[in-house]
Amino acid sequence: MPPLNAATGPLAGYRVIEAARFVTGPYAAQLLADLGADVVKIEDPEGGDPFRGWDERGGYAPMYHAFNRSKRSLTLNLRHPEGRVVIEKLVAQADVFIENFRPGVAEKLGIGYERLSALNPRLVYCSITGMGRDGPYAQRPSYDIVGQGLSGFLSLLVDLDDPKPVGPTFSDTLTGMFAGYGILAALHARVRTGKGQLVETSLLQATMGFMNEPFMTYFGAGKAPAATDRPRMSKVFTALCSDGLPIAIHLSSPQKFWRAFVTAAGRPDMIEDARFKTGRDQQKNWHIVHEILRPIFREKTRQQWFDILVAAEVPVAPIYRLDEALADPQVQHLDMIKKAVHPEKGEVSLVGFPVSLSATPMGPVRAPDTLGEHSDEVLREIGYSADEIARMRAEKLV
Repeated sequence: MPPLNAATGPLAGYRVIEAARFVTGPYAAQLLADLGADVVKIEDPEGGDPFRGWDERGGYAPMYHAFNRSKRSLTLNLRHPEGRVVIEKLVAQADVFIENFRPGVAEKLGIGYERLSALNPRLVYCSITGMGRDGPYAQRPSYDIVGQGLSGFLSLLVDLDDPKPVGPTFSDTLTGMFAGYGILAALHARVRTGKGQLVETSLLQATMGFMNEPFMTYFGAGKAPAATDRPRMSKVFTALCSDGLPIAIHLSSPQKFWRAFVTAAGRPDMIEDARFKTGRDQQKNWHIVHEILRPIFREKTRQQWFDILVAAEVPVAPIYRLDEALADPQVQHLDMIKKAVHPEKGEVSLVGFPVSLSATPMGPVRAPDTLGEHSDEVLREIGYSADEIARMRAEKLV
């Protein structure tokens, strides 16, 4: 069996070694796999990535499913002395190495940047941490909500007087995306220099880097924005319709959207109302807009309002649940949901890569592998015989 996606995608021919768990490192590696790289995921023989056992689905929990498609699983005990030898052989043929241990752990295992880059000077080594390599918080245990909270991001999502965390793994996923971005930049630089380099990011840095607009707002106004400030400045209107279903309108800057919106809502008089005369006036009194128009939206169903507002060319969307989003005609037209066959679970659904490339299109996505599914295959590729692999398995190395 050839490496996954070996013949297609802009990263075809590149090999990535992923020694990472949970979200940040696995997501960065998955993005590279989507682009055609051959990603070898190293997992502990005793259970593998912790997300495999996140629920009762026998090593195929949705959280594992989400961040590990199109890879090859190699079980390897990194604490075993011979595990380092296997890593070194893999790295000798690799382009990228990704780890997300706490600072210092990779060095203790003998797989830190200095060691591996000395073996392969062309290696792009990506280290992902919670708070950074050093500093007062470097050794703290860090997960998604820690990154959200410390960066200030969570303050823009919750009511600070009654904080209830919401939403998906923002900090974890953003960190994986920025890590993938840095890796691609380092690979591009290698074309010119012939040398690899160390790529570093953290939950804290990546989440703050995502928040350019809120921080610029703070620098300009000298006051930290609240969760409701950006929706008010962007003139976002939300309401429940007569059938109890929610709808959202985003009017932004052009006044034509404001005029079309209030006219479609049956209140054209609001165009000349002094409280809403200019965009600044509307932002200042946006709470009054909600007070006036929300009761009106209770008079028609969401579909009725959607049809009216689309016809008026108002930027509008239903606030969908995920099942509703999957059924939407535009989502289906974009072919975002892919099917793949898992060796144990049969046909499974996956969310496709959201970017297309005309000259180097990506190949089909592959279902996440079973634990150690490709161990023999990968070990053979780096020179191990069947007898040696059997011995390694007996010694619980793989």
